[in-house]
Amino acid sequence: MPKMKSNRGAMKRLKTTASGKIKREKSYKSHILTKKTSKRKRKLRTATLVSKSDEKRVKKMILK
Repeated sequence: MPKMKSNRGAMKRLKTTASGKIKREKSYKSHILTKKTSKRKRKLRTATLVSKSDEKRVKKMILK
């Protein structure tokens, strides 16, 4: 049986922290920014962690 391939799109978007959690960027910050408040855009800049319920699935995608 061949080796499992990692999801290359997921590999480019997600990073693993030292403790093994998965870090991701937030969505909704690429366009139509005029109607979004400064506060909302500032919050979208910060990275966050993948939720606990999705972590197992995401780890399987990036095979780490």
